[in-house]
Order: sequence, then structure tokens, then C-alpha cells
Amino acid sequence: MDVAAVPPGPVDTERLRRLLGGPELAWLVERIRRRLEREQPLTGPVSLPAPTEAQRAAVERLLGRAPRVGRSLTVRLDAVDAVLRRSGISPDGLAAAVTALTGPVTPLSQVRHDETRAWQKAYAPLDALARDLPRLADWTVRLRTEGMVRRLARTPDATGPLLAATVRALRALPAGPAMSLPAFAARVLGSPHALDDGKPLATLTLSGIRALTGFPDGSGTEWRREAWASAGLLRDDVSSTVLTLNLRGTPALEWMAAAGEPCVLTLRQLIRTPPALAPSRVWICENPAVLAAAADAHGADCPPLICLQGQPSAAALTLLRHLHESGAALHYHGDFDWGGLRIASGLLRRVPWRPWRYTAADYRSIAATAQGLPPLTGTPAEASWDHALAPAMAELGVRVEEEVALALLLGDLA
Repeated sequence: MDVAAVPPGPVDTERLRRLLGGPELAWLVERIRRRLEREQPLTGPVSLPAPTEAQRAAVERLLGRAPRVGRSLTVRLDAVDAVLRRSGISPDGLAAAVTALTGPVTPLSQVRHDETRAWQKAYAPLDALARDLPRLADWTVRLRTEGMVRRLARTPDATGPLLAATVRALRALPAGPAMSLPAFAARVLGSPHALDDGKPLATLTLSGIRALTGFPDGSGTEWRREAWASAGLLRDDVSSTVLTLNLRGTPALEWMAAAGEPCVLTLRQLIRTPPALAPSRVWICENPAVLAAAADAHGADCPPLICLQGQPSAAALTLLRHLHESGAALHYHGDFDWGGLRIASGLLRRVPWRPWRYTAADYRSIAATAQGLPPLTGTPAEASWDHALAPAMAELGVRVEEEVALALLLGDLA
């Protein structure tokens, strides 16, 4: 029979407390209990370094032996077991006695098994999310292996509700149309403050949003604002903006288009009064220098152009979705570097577009004629719109920014 499972039996608890329950023998009882937890035999010696006189005297009384000297105190567990059985204090021996003194003993193997099952149950919401949204599968694996959840929640009991709430939030994203972060939190999570900065739920949800939208690493208030906005969640509706040229469909846009001047639109404007007109084609660039050059070169004759200025803001995504749903064909160009490919891929997951001089053939052509191109650095990325693009970039190993292709892009806009 497993010693940890031995029933107490007819233990004389009063005599047992007088014999083993004093503070001078607490170390011995603790050693025995530790062996029970580890399912080790209760035989052989245990030693206590530098014992006090009281501890030494208690052992001598327990075993009925003459006092001994030395730097340590050694007790044979077999001898203690024999004393307990012979005296009738614990006929079932040492395991039953320690259980009677300290309570039932759960083997550590069972503790570990129970804990493993508890963590598996706590992580179950992630398993379902990975099955339903495969693009988040790698993120759910990282949550398990990198320890973020355990640092935030610490216990399985706290982890289960935390992950369940995180999954509820991610299943409702990206939000379309964009909405305020507190309103989303109230509707999906039951409290407008559920996703406030610093809360574990906000940390995990924002991590999932980055996996969902491809938003890059960063830190700080501004970065968090734009990271939330990448999923359509807004801290406010005026900070998120998009830079445009020659869009029409509102009085303000008509006035700016007639002048051929760039126009900055806020998310508030786009939600309240989206453009009433959608052109057949809209051109999209990544860098403001391209839009500024187009305004200088073509003015009011330039076709509609939208600049993302890096990662698409909530305002940009709202505008592009509106134009696409109104029938406009979107044509995109970005930097030929790994970051540019990630931005383009993230945009393509949110709204369909066609490449505008943004294929492997375009990259090879520009790289072959341009001089002094900087080396391509960073972690490689894929280009789902042209599977030959990433291998071509890895092969040539140079970065081609939009400004290098500016003459070609302005020619297309003429």
C-alpha cells in the first residue's frame, strides 16, 4: 500500500502529540511528511545539522537512548516507527502518526497531475479560438510557451476567466465600423473599463490584436492607441486620421480637390459624413512624400490618392472599406522591405487591393536600375499577392523605398 494513503488507524492522538507534537521535533515531522509527499520509503536516517540542546534532548527521549554529542543529530526512521508501533501510540506506524498530526498527505505526483489538468482546462478557450481562427493559432501557442498568461494570472483559477474574456473580445474583432474602446468593452465584456491600460485583460487582448492585424511591436501611449485602432477600437475619434488627395463627395473634399491640395480626414468625419462619391479606381501609397509629389506634379488632375503613412490607421481602414464597398478598385504600392510587406499583408487581410507596381517583376526592374540601394535587413515576411516577391527580395538583398520608384508612380498618376 502507498504510505501516503495509509489510514490513521487507532492512533492515540493525545500521547502522540506529547511524543512527536512538540516544537523540538517539528523538523523531524516535516522531514517525514516531505517523504510521504514524494512517495519515498520511511526508512533510513535523517539528519539535522547544528541542533539545539532541546532538539537533541527530545530525540533522546523519543528513542530512549543515552545523550550523544556531535555537530549533527541523526535519527533512523525505522527506529521511530518501531517506537510508535510497540507503544501502541500508532499501531499502523509512522505514516499514520504523521497523517494524524498534520492532516492528509497528497503525493506531489498527484499535485502536479492535478495542476497540469487545471492549466489545460484554463487554456481550453485558446484551443477553440485557434481552431476557429487559424491565423491566431501561432499566437495561442506563444501564449502557452512564453509564460505571459502565467505572469498575468498566476493560477489556473484566475487564468480560465481571463482567457475566456480575451477570446470573447478577439472573436468580436476587428470592429466594423470602428467604435470607441470603452463602448466595445461595455458591449462585449460587460464593463467600459475592462480594457483599461494596465489590466491583464487589456494586455492579452492587445497582444491578440497584434497577431490579428499584423501591427508591429512598440510601446508607449501613442503606440497602444494605434494598436487598438488597427482593430477598429478607438480611444477617441479625432486623433486617428488619414491623408488624401482629390477625393470627392463632401463639400470640404470638393473644395480641396478643386485646389488639388492634400486633405487630412479624421475618423470622426469619416464615420459621420463619409464621401458620397466613390471613384472607379483609388491609388494607395505608404509614404507621404509620394502624395506630396503627386500634388506638386498633377494638382487637381491627379486621380484620387490615399496615403497610409505606415501602418493603416483606423481612419484609413474606415475610408478604404467604405470606398471598396462603394465599388472602387484599390491599387496599393509600398516600400520593398520586410516591414513594407507586413504592412501590405495586414491591409490585405482587412480590405482587398491590387498591386500597383508592387510585384516581384517590379522589384527586380527597379533594383536593376537604381544605384546605391541600402541592404535589406530584418526578419523576412511573405507577400500573399505575389509569392515570388519575398524570394526575389531575399535573393537581391536590397531595400527599395517608394521614393526610389517615384518617377514611375507619378507617371502612372498622370
